[in-house]
Amino acid sequence: VFQFDTEFYISGLAPICDQLVILSYVKEISEKTEVECCARPRLDIVQPLPESCEEISSDALTVRGFQENECRDYHLEYSEGESLFYIISPRDVVVAKERDQDDHIDWLLEKKKYEEALMAAEISQKTIKKHKILDIGLAYINHLVDKGEYDLAARKCQKILGKNTELWEFEVYKFKEIGQLKSISRYLPRRDPVLKPLIYEMVLHEFLESDYEGFATLIKEWPGDLYNNTIIVQAVVDHLKKDPQNSTLLRTLAELYTYDQRYGRALEIYLTLRHKDVFQLIHKHNLFSSIRDKIVLLMDFDSEKAVDMLLDNEDKISIDRVVEELENRPELQHVYLHKLFKRDHHKGQRYHEKQISLYAEYDRPNLLPFLRDSTHCPLEKALEICQQRNFVEETVYLLSRMGNSRSALKMIMEELQDVDKAIEFAKEQDDGELWEDLILYSIDKPPFITGLLNNIGTHVDPILLIHRIKEGMEIPNLRDSLVKILQDYNLQILLREGCKKILVADSLSLLKKMHRTQMKGVLVDEENICESCLSPILPSDASKSFSVVVFHCRHMFHRECLPISNTVSSIQFCNICSAKHRGPGSAVLEMKK
Repeated sequence: VFQFDTEFYISGLAPICDQLVILSYVKEISEKTEVECCARPRLDIVQPLPESCEEISSDALTVRGFQENECRDYHLEYSEGESLFYIISPRDVVVAKERDQDDHIDWLLEKKKYEEALMAAEISQKTIKKHKILDIGLAYINHLVDKGEYDLAARKCQKILGKNTELWEFEVYKFKEIGQLKSISRYLPRRDPVLKPLIYEMVLHEFLESDYEGFATLIKEWPGDLYNNTIIVQAVVDHLKKDPQNSTLLRTLAELYTYDQRYGRALEIYLTLRHKDVFQLIHKHNLFSSIRDKIVLLMDFDSEKAVDMLLDNEDKISIDRVVEELENRPELQHVYLHKLFKRDHHKGQRYHEKQISLYAEYDRPNLLPFLRDSTHCPLEKALEICQQRNFVEETVYLLSRMGNSRSALKMIMEELQDVDKAIEFAKEQDDGELWEDLILYSIDKPPFITGLLNNIGTHVDPILLIHRIKEGMEIPNLRDSLVKILQDYNLQILLREGCKKILVADSLSLLKKMHRTQMKGVLVDEENICESCLSPILPSDASKSFSVVVFHCRHMFHRECLPISNTVSSIQFCNICSAKHRGPGSAVLEMKK
């Protein structure tokens, strides 16, 4: 039981769930006459509390003649089963009922709050009776179009129209009428559902007339089966007649040709544009037969990618074909053959002679490594080219490889005048005559003598050089060079002594190990045989006497099977090992019984 006071007269009460519906009679002061008069009756819903109440809602009712009515003139009746409330006055009967979701949606639509109405309808789609979500959505789209919010209207089409192709096509035509096909183009369905090809073609034509970049974007994003490819290709070709160098249209036309599987035409356009996708197109669709006569174009575009692709697909485009195609472009021919040589030194061996000239002309730094690694290039031809171009280092290498080391050394000394390189060359050849030539050439050149003194000590006796130095010749840093020679000599002596000590220690250790091994016993049983008579070394009858000789080499003999030694020494040796020159093995054990 709740008890609370009110500031108005109560004409009627009715329950609604745990709340109360109150029909109240109110008097108010008129603003004009300042006299108390009757106000419109109110229908309030309150929540009773222990000592008060909380107003939930309050609605003023407009009834005829309310100014003349008294509190007793109003009555409140209700139908419990239908949740209907009847407000009865002398002149009117007002029916009140609980507001449902349809009423709420009506109110939202009346206030043009379409998005909220759509959301409310989606939430209560099982309970609403008057409204349909699709109708509300279409009204929302029309409202946005009327407001000029075309992009938002187009975006809402995806959700509202769903898979209804008829509605989609209707909306597309509506957007076309107002000149806003571009707005809806991004939101057109591409899969499930798919609209008529005419719809997509209409949008593409709209872009083609005014926005080449947008047209190219749609071609790239849309699957090629949405529209009639032939019609669009023809439209692009017509536009290219007006602007034949337009790269956007050319690139788009290549993509259209690709969709239509006309890869040859697409490849020609990509090569003309030097487009980065040309190599991907070739690989993806195996267009190697189409590029046999386009190798130069590919190399001009990106020589590195082109060479890698050609070398990876030698079975489809042979090395000979590539070299032939590049005959008039030797610089590109060199790039290809150089990469081929790096991969395999033998595959392009028939072109190694040609490569000598190519390296000499376009890539001298790699000429010497090529000459070193190639076993197929003609040395005489290479020497001729290097001598013509005065390539000293390469000529030196070729002369030494052809066995003419003295001429190579002479060129180093005379052309390069580099004593360090000459010394290094002499070290590599390890030829006493070369050292002699080097000394003879350097003997009247003090700087060269200094270089020799600093480096010759470990290869040639420095005394040979020092004796040949003329008296009175000034040699730069002579004292330092002599000190270095002495230090090197002392170092050699120390190394030799150290090696000798190690050798002696190792020999002694191994000798002791051998002695311990030879002092061990040897197993002799019935399975062993005499190496001379090949009969068992031990007699089958253990009661018989026997005599067995076992050598360190583990060969065994009966005493009577061994030959009588002619030497004065009583030491016997294994006949088998002596015959095979394995060194004498003296007997380690003699068994007798």
